[in-house]
Amino acid sequence: MQLSATPYEERLTAPRSWWLLSLLVGISLALIVLPFGTLPMLAGLAGGTAAAATVASAYGSVRIRVVGDSLIAGDAKIPVAALGEAEVLDPEEARAWRTHKADTRAFLLLRAYVPTALRVEVTDPDDPTPYLYLSTREPERLAAALVAARTAGA
Repeated sequence: MQLSATPYEERLTAPRSWWLLSLLVGISLALIVLPFGTLPMLAGLAGGTAAAATVASAYGSVRIRVVGDSLIAGDAKIPVAALGEAEVLDPEEARAWRTHKADTRAFLLLRAYVPTALRVEVTDPDDPTPYLYLSTREPERLAAALVAARTAGA
């Protein structure tokens, strides 16, 4: 597999506030089991915090990469040759494509805590997916990497 001219990799991590919420979940669970004693309270604090942090980490650890001639977004791997124009979406336009402009057949890699996105048309006639909506903090750089991968593969 040949690497693209402009490699791109981004990990969409959970925001800091989610880690604070994980601690608050642990404290809540500790208070719930407090009547059973100190040891259950400490176990509730540790277990509740760990469980909530695991959920936050799992949801927030999605990656977007352009590798060789493929776009890898989460679990999806799409050849760059099957992709068309990429449109950089500012926060307002991204919100519109997440709500009233959204197509139910589209592939959405959506993270509400990331305000900007990239919308990429799917040009493969055999694929019913009209476009990809990718939440990304650097949509311009991702669009440039897709263009570079497309020209390197041509």
